[in-house]
Amino acid sequence: MRKTVLFDEKTILNRVREVADEINDEYGDKPIVAIPLLRGGIMFATDLIRNLKCPVELDFLTTSSYGFSETSSGNVNILSDLRTDIEGKDVIIIDDIIDTGKTLYKVRDFLKTKNPNSIKICTMLDKPSRRDADISVDFCGFEVDDLFIVGYGLDYQNFYRNIPYIFVFEKDDDNE
Repeated sequence: MRKTVLFDEKTILNRVREVADEINDEYGDKPIVAIPLLRGGIMFATDLIRNLKCPVELDFLTTSSYGFSETSSGNVNILSDLRTDIEGKDVIIIDDIIDTGKTLYKVRDFLKTKNPNSIKICTMLDKPSRRDADISVDFCGFEVDDLFIVGYGLDYQNFYRNIPYIFVFEKDDDNE
């Protein structure tokens, strides 16, 4: 495996603080419900939430669309529901990356049925060249090209999420 670092740890943490500032500017002292998508969104969500000034209620959704593949299957499953009642509340969905947009589209539609006041989407990474679903991001860390990237929550076969930087994952030809 060859690794080309795309965003180092310092760059990531600086950008996370900037994204948190954007959210702080929008919400002020108004409470929000932060909903990270597990498992990929947890690293970004943890750092982001630490930098928010508004009151934050935290809940999680577990979704699946990749399995062990490098690309989304297109079949999005919501594996666990919220424990928090979000009716009338301002919600921010937090994820590591928006690629085709199918997962966030399904999650947003699922959450709309629970009658929140508003739903916004915050992702660490945005890959707009791959978008299939009609969905956009309200708060974004970085826009990236169509590369297979790993680290900082993003995985390859459930590994590398714990790496504190984001790198382009390239398999060695003799190890495929």
